[in-house]
Amino acid sequence: MRRPQLDIQLKTPDQIEKMRAAGLVVAEALRRMREAVAPGVSTADLDAIAEATIREAGAVPSFKGYHGFPASICSSVNEQIVHAIPSAAQVLRDGDIISIDCGAILDGWHGDAAITVEVGEVDPALRRMTSVAEDAMWAGIAAAARGAASGRGRLTDISHAVEDTVRRGGRYGIVDGYGGHGIGTEMHQDPHVLNHGRPGKGPRLVPGMALAIEPMITMGSPRTAELADGWTVVTRDGSMAVHVEHTMALLPDGVWVLTAPDGGRARLGELVTARQPADSPAV
Repeated sequence: MRRPQLDIQLKTPDQIEKMRAAGLVVAEALRRMREAVAPGVSTADLDAIAEATIREAGAVPSFKGYHGFPASICSSVNEQIVHAIPSAAQVLRDGDIISIDCGAILDGWHGDAAITVEVGEVDPALRRMTSVAEDAMWAGIAAAARGAASGRGRLTDISHAVEDTVRRGGRYGIVDGYGGHGIGTEMHQDPHVLNHGRPGKGPRLVPGMALAIEPMITMGSPRTAELADGWTVVTRDGSMAVHVEHTMALLPDGVWVLTAPDGGRARLGELVTARQPADSPAV
């Protein structure tokens, strides 16, 4: 059976600059929400912070109205993995973890990122799982940068780097059926980026690609279920879950993590593009 042809949108450096502007709006919204997370805060409170931040910047929330989604963020608490709808009734408690996924459109271009935040004092095992997911995300981004620089990189090099980092980090479930994606003038574009797989498969990694890399891992089984709201995805066994994400772009001289305030330099060093715009603090 012939596989469907992928429609991968390659961006010019000027277009990537525009995506960077959208990415910084997302970064600021996530920063403000991270600071606001505390016991007694509702997920609706966080959604209000995100929408206000995004609109203050002259941007539009990517998620609000997307296939009917009613909010500006996805706010997934504990066993919720992704796509949970914010609610005034969902109030954070000490020991919870919350994954906050946020997107913004600025001048027609999208930024998309997610963080997992601890609420008060949490089990150290949950803190460790979050750290492993973040390491896996950065390993995937680094694999993309090295693959593009060598001219031999393939899409599943990212997938393999994510999986390998998670496997080395502990006995976690890697969620299947959900993953990263191309991004640009639409929030979700080709290609789909799996969080597991053998390296060396799929389209070549080339300058102009913009991808959202987003590991999702659990403390137990990777099996999922969708709730009756038609959006919220949870672990089937009730185990805790973590979701993190950055939008990155490949350029001829390196990778640029568009939703990281420093462009990714602190985690990736020399792999990051040599351009250092004024909006990115020197590291």
